[in-house]
Amino acid sequence: MGEKGSAGEEKLLAVARHIARTLGRDDSSAADDILQIFSNFDGRFSRDRLNPLDDSLHLLRRHISSDDPIWSSSSSAASFLHSLDHLISSLSSSSPTPDDGLVDLLHQAMFRLEDEFRSLMEIGTDSFEPCNNYDNNDGFDSEADSADGSEGDIPVAEPVTDFDVIIDALPSGTIGDLHEMAKRMVGAGFGKECCHVYSSCRREFLDESMSRLGLHRFSIEEARTAPWNELEEEIDRWTKAAAVSLRVLFPSERRLCDRIFHGLPSAADLSFMESCRGCTIQLLNFADSVAIGSRAPERLFKVLDVFEMLRDLMPEFEILFSDPYCILLRNEAIVIWKRLGEAIRGIFMELENLIRRDPAKAAVPGGGLHPITRYVMNYLRAACRSRQTLELVFEDADDPRGSSSSSLSVQLIWIMELLESNLEAKSKVYRDNVMSSMFMMNNEMYLVLKVKDDELGSLLGEDWIRKHTAKVKQYQNNFVRGSWSKALGALKLDNVPNADAKSLLIERVKTFNTAFDEACESQASFAIFDEQLKEEVRSSIAKLLLPAYEGFVGRLQSGHEIRKHHMANVRPPREITARIDGLYRRSSGSGSRT
Repeated sequence: MGEKGSAGEEKLLAVARHIARTLGRDDSSAADDILQIFSNFDGRFSRDRLNPLDDSLHLLRRHISSDDPIWSSSSSAASFLHSLDHLISSLSSSSPTPDDGLVDLLHQAMFRLEDEFRSLMEIGTDSFEPCNNYDNNDGFDSEADSADGSEGDIPVAEPVTDFDVIIDALPSGTIGDLHEMAKRMVGAGFGKECCHVYSSCRREFLDESMSRLGLHRFSIEEARTAPWNELEEEIDRWTKAAAVSLRVLFPSERRLCDRIFHGLPSAADLSFMESCRGCTIQLLNFADSVAIGSRAPERLFKVLDVFEMLRDLMPEFEILFSDPYCILLRNEAIVIWKRLGEAIRGIFMELENLIRRDPAKAAVPGGGLHPITRYVMNYLRAACRSRQTLELVFEDADDPRGSSSSSLSVQLIWIMELLESNLEAKSKVYRDNVMSSMFMMNNEMYLVLKVKDDELGSLLGEDWIRKHTAKVKQYQNNFVRGSWSKALGALKLDNVPNADAKSLLIERVKTFNTAFDEACESQASFAIFDEQLKEEVRSSIAKLLLPAYEGFVGRLQSGHEIRKHHMANVRPPREITARIDGLYRRSSGSGSRT
């Protein structure tokens, strides 16, 4: 056939195609009949040559109108996708004003594909089997464990100790089918709809997983006003749930998004954000409620738990929430983490206020340890177990006292100064300086013992320990000299006239015996909490009193008349020694170092 014949044939086919396209807009059997007549008349007018799109559109309409699941068979799914691809290609290559009928058909196809996408995700989740590298007994609860025994419950993760786990939440074949669907929906401009379907299905999985992890849905106000014992338990659950979420659930979700939306990064990021946003906000809101809650000192250690968990999870937040859709969640996590640091600093300030406000009420019996001393020192020792965390918290904090440094050491030294000042005020409650010295000796010794061989000691420094050890010694000397001053005074024989020596020495014996008995009687009720300190006090008394007494007794024995008539009233030095030993070698029952 010549060129004119070819051109004529093309014109003829063009007219026929125009007629076919016009008929293709009608779903009536009459259109099929007319197209069949064309085909029978001349093979050149077969349905495929007249309108390659028509068969695809016809098949697509049949799939859309069918009540049977398209993805019930691979052939049905392939046919649908092939027809859909043909329609999308036709629309993309059409004139600037596409055919309204084809646009409408595309919308219908997308609605149907959306339903198929949702159905496939739900079916895939229902038939989910945990992957081999995840121990079902360690923390994956299947639908068989549902409370009502019903079928179709979503399997969820429970607490695990091994975080090197990836949950393949859908079978591999299902993921491949979903990927093919997602490509078409995104390509046709229905990416947001696809992401919404995906995230609505996955949110249910994640929400139920969080529930199975034991975390309750608290509003910020509910968490802030909850009784502290309830909040403590919830914090324990929160730390486990946060670890599993950021290290197992969310990475698995990220992996699933990346597989289903492979090659479609924006859709993958949006789907991941919408899926995880609710659970992430739930976790962050609870942490925020802890941060803005009471600054009571007893809350420090649980607040530290939340702070440390968020600190440890920051790398996961950086990896998982770095895309434009998730960046706000990551930034919110950072803000709340810093707010928890502010809360910790606020708790230390409240500890300072507690020390300042603790009143100087009744004297502690026996000059023993004051409860505020025990409380503060044991509190600080426990806090210093989290030294690295606290150093991080105080590293960049503004110091309200105007110090050039706001380190943890400065904070602790300041608290110790407040405590000592408070104890000195309390020592004034005692009527005499002896008991004041006993009280300060005991409490200062407790500070030193709690600081030594502890993290607290390395923070306060050796100079602090030496300085306060010297203070203990000074209070000890004040106590010993003050409590035995009367007895020691009776033993002084300087400037005694010889004429009066006899009567004066006799009187001094009586005075010493009375003063010694009174000192022993009063000190029997003194409370020295530390056995080593008790021994040091006994030794100091012996060194101070015994040489003076032995010299006094020697002077008496050198006078014959006194020795003959009055030595019966003079106690042997060994009796004095035994009385002193009895006072300070037996346990006073005053308590322990704890």
